[in-house]
Amino acid sequence: MRQASINRKTLETEIDLDLVLEPQELHIVAETGVGFLDHMLNLMAHWAGFTLRLKCRGDLHVDFHHSLEDVGICLGLALDKALGDKTGINRVGCAKVPLDEALCECVLDISGRPYLVYLGDDILPAQIAGEEKDVWREFFKSLAYNSRMNLHLNFHYGQNGHHLLESAFKSLGLALGQAVVLGRRGVLSTKGVLA
Repeated sequence: MRQASINRKTLETEIDLDLVLEPQELHIVAETGVGFLDHMLNLMAHWAGFTLRLKCRGDLHVDFHHSLEDVGICLGLALDKALGDKTGINRVGCAKVPLDEALCECVLDISGRPYLVYLGDDILPAQIAGEEKDVWREFFKSLAYNSRMNLHLNFHYGQNGHHLLESAFKSLGLALGQAVVLGRRGVLSTKGVLA
């Protein structure tokens, strides 16, 4: 079973995370102290088909920034660890998901070459769930770099910040679900290795 556990403690956050890529039964619990983040993580894991157990105790008296960034770090580390040497994975995933008036597209490559392209965020409202919209870019950046994934997110259109981010997390989940599937022989690279 491809799975990983991450425990990380800093002066800003303390995080315990368990991730299972092919669970026999889907079980998702996200408790970060940030209800909107819990909702987004639940969506992502559900649409990916992952079991996710996550508890984060963060310095929310400051703001959401450290918690979102560190959850992204830990989720990325867990994904990288669970995939091991990545032999046999499909590696690439792509999904577009609408939610009412909003549409976001996610294209990713679990290539060992981390990068984030984050387009269309100018249509996001300045604040979402009481925090500046930029904290979400920091989450995706932390996830991409710590999972060693090339992640492209493109907000095509929409007006509602909740809808736009929900579209992003659902499309991320679908794309991850495609990319981690064991459907290849060996490593999908003409170099013979990833990165």
